[in-house]
Amino acid sequence: MSAIHFSHIGLCVVDAARSLRFYTGALGFEVGDKFEVDDTFADVMEVARPLKLISQFVKKDGVQLEFLQYVSPDHCGEPVRRPMNQLGLTHLSLRVEAIEPVVEKILAHGGQVHRETYLNNGPAGEFIYCTDPDGIRIELMRLPG
Repeated sequence: MSAIHFSHIGLCVVDAARSLRFYTGALGFEVGDKFEVDDTFADVMEVARPLKLISQFVKKDGVQLEFLQYVSPDHCGEPVRRPMNQLGLTHLSLRVEAIEPVVEKILAHGGQVHRETYLNNGPAGEFIYCTDPDGIRIELMRLPG
């Protein structure tokens, strides 16, 4: 059997530069590679030609995210928070030492904090959901120990 290794998670975003600023500034990701993608990948990505997109990678703790900014064709859908029970990717989760300092950075970098999701359940730790500028849900969790 061939070896299988995790590569990355792709996120469609409105503006790759804005996402880069958010994830590096608010969440401590490191800047990775950047590519301009053309029609060479249109068929494999199943998008209409002409294809022009910006692919920007960031990395943290061995995980890579790829921001895909479609110039042509344009992205579809709205930059809103998706329901947790909608099929597909539901959220990105980050362990933090303290919730509030990260919440402040998220707000300062154009994200939103959904205070109604805050849970402080004693031994289970603290949890809150935030969203990046494109509505992608981010879970912050402070776990004991």
